[in-house]
Parts: sequence; structure tokens; C-alpha cells
Amino acid sequence: MRFLVDECVGTSVSAFLKSENHVIFCVFDEFRGATDEQLLQKCFDENYILITSDKDFGEMIYKNKKEHKGILLLRCTPNNFKQKIIVLTKLFLNYADKLESNFVVVSNENVRIIKP
Repeated sequence: MRFLVDECVGTSVSAFLKSENHVIFCVFDEFRGATDEQLLQKCFDENYILITSDKDFGEMIYKNKKEHKGILLLRCTPNNFKQKIIVLTKLFLNYADKLESNFVVVSNENVRIIKP
């Protein structure tokens, strides 16, 4: 899969995803300081699913009707790279076929898939 990993998610998560043979664009390494608008447009133009912890993307796509290729909103406790990797691993095992074009909220206990 193709993922754009937001700065707030971290480089350790990017490295993990690369090790799992996903195509990764790491904002921290390659597009630091980009606006949310720029990130969402890049995801749409280049067919990336966005991985973020920033709730503002929900407003962008639902209130402002911005197009997207899929958004994974991570709500982990504790909010560290180890927990993010655990949550993403479970998500990919159980819901990989439901990530594209959906807004997916992922926590330690729950996965909520919101279709457009």
C-alpha cells in the first residue's frame, strides 16, 4: 500500500511501514512544514493514504468536502511509536481491504470506518 506519514506520527512508524514493504512518503523527512491542505492534495494527486494523529483532517473532508484517497486517524494511548505500530499492525491484519477512500479512526480498542 501507499502511505503518506504525517510529521505527528513519526519516523519510526515510517521505517516500520517501509520494512513491511509499503510505499512511504515521510513528511518529516521529505516535506517538513507542509500545510494540511498541501498534504491532503499530495495524497490525492499521488494516491497515498494519509496516516495522521491530527483531527483537523476530519473537518477538512467532512465540513469542507476535500477529496482524499483514505485517512487513518491514530488515537493511541500511550501516544508513542510502539503503540502506533501495534495498532497499525492489527488494523492491517483485519481491515486492509477497507482503508482506501475511507476515513478510519483507530484506537487501542476500536476501529471505526467512516465511508464517504
